Amino acid sequence: MNAAFLFCGSWREQPLKPENAMTDAISFKLNDKPVRLEVDGDRPLLWVLRTDLGLTGTKLGCGEGYCGCCTVLVDKIATRSCLLKMSDVRDKEVRTIEGLAANGKLHPVQKAFIEHDALQCGFCIPGQVLHAVSLLNKNPHPTREEIIRGMNNNFCRCGAHTRIIDAIQSAAVEMKGGR
Repeated sequence: MNAAFLFCGSWREQPLKPENAMTDAISFKLNDKPVRLEVDGDRPLLWVLRTDLGLTGTKLGCGEGYCGCCTVLVDKIATRSCLLKMSDVRDKEVRTIEGLAANGKLHPVQKAFIEHDALQCGFCIPGQVLHAVSLLNKNPHPTREEIIRGMNNNFCRCGAHTRIIDAIQSAAVEMKGGR
């Protein structure tokens, strides 16, 4: 039995858990808090975040790892959660957009996106922000061209690309070498 989701004019299917599916205890850190779940290890992280844990900031875009809407940080590296199995996050650190701000203070990338009006419709923004954080963790002082290349695989249908690049440049300056 499958539950079908209509998205962007096409059907995407998310299999429901079969009655005989094997579950596994998977422990990981999510947004700085320990989590232990009994889940099918082959289940995509995206669906566990959205349906089991109620963290809906991580979006389903293409469902095939191309667009970047589902990007989360796994051990501080931008990762497509639609392709990542739960067994792959065992004993790792996962950060979603909901866990990026700290102590009521926005992360410099979040702040810069707001200041540069890089939000437009907002659908791709959680993935864009987390991908930018990963980029700046790897390269705290990127050139504009390095930002463009680094963000090339995160798609924005609204056309906010220039403002997104400006926001990332601004965040890099504010972060003064990254966290």
